[in-house]
Amino acid sequence: MTTDEITAEGPEPASSAQSTSGPEQRTRTHTWTPGPPITEYAHLSGEEILLEWIAGRIPEPSICSTMGIHLIEANQGAAVFQGEPGDHLQNPMNTVHGGYLATLLDSALGCAVMSRLPAGVGYTTTQLNVHMLRPVFADSGPLRCEGVVLHLGRTMATAEAKVVGVENGKLYAHATTTCAILSARPAS
Repeated sequence: MTTDEITAEGPEPASSAQSTSGPEQRTRTHTWTPGPPITEYAHLSGEEILLEWIAGRIPEPSICSTMGIHLIEANQGAAVFQGEPGDHLQNPMNTVHGGYLATLLDSALGCAVMSRLPAGVGYTTTQLNVHMLRPVFADSGPLRCEGVVLHLGRTMATAEAKVVGVENGKLYAHATTTCAILSARPAS
C-alpha cells in the first residue's frame, strides 16, 4: 500500500485501489459430510475405521476437504495420505505454507498410530517435530505422505513420516510424533 492510497478514513477498499487489469480473482469451494460422533464406531478397531473411511462408508474428517488431503492406504502400523498443493495454500513468499505440510504429516502420523489401536481406544498428538527440507510450490504436483508407527505402548506411541513428491520422488519434509493413548471412555 502506498501513502497515496491512505485517506483520513483509513486505507481505500481493495476494489477501488486495485485496477481492473489486476490479478484474476479465484474462488475455492469445498464440501464435506459431517460424520457421526466417534463413539458410534467404538466397536471398530482403528484400522477398521480407517479402512471404512477409505471405502467411503465413514465420512472423511472435514480437515481433509479443507486442506485437499486424502487417506489412500492404511494397514497395521501405517497410513498414507496424498495431497495436491495449489496457490490457495501460499504464504507471503509464494511457497506452500508450512502448516499444510505439518497437517499432512500430522494426519499420516496420527492415523498410523490409530491403525494399531483396539476398538474403543483413541489417541491425541502431544508432540509434533517437523523438518522441512525444500519449498513446495503451487505447481509442485501431488505429494505423498506415509506415516509408520515406531513404538506403541500402553500410554504413548511414537511414529515417523515423510512427504515425497509423487512425480519427482523428492523428499520435501519429514516428522516424528508422540501420541498419548486414550483409554476407552465409559458409557454415559
